[in-house]
Amino acid sequence: MKSEYDFSSMKGAVRGKYYKAYRAGHKVIIHNEDGTTSVQYFKLEDGAVMLEPDVRKYFSDSESVNKALRSLIAIIPSKKRTPAHTK
Repeated sequence: MKSEYDFSSMKGAVRGKYYKAYRAGHKVIIHNEDGTTSVQYFKLEDGAVMLEPDVRKYFSDSESVNKALRSLIAIIPSKKRTPAHTK
């Protein structure tokens, strides 16, 4: 978040209050000029990961994230490489 944003005076504000709900999915209701309404649903795809802003500075796309993670995987001892779902 930019340093010029100051939310210290906001009483009762909670960081990440809607984080779980956003991750679960949300809908946007669009009121068109012709009087009709349309609804769009948004949900992160399975396996999608949200990067924090400081990390996004260095890894701006999927290719760079995957390359970095693969280089970490390569240095993990092979006996510790067990898929998470088989534990």
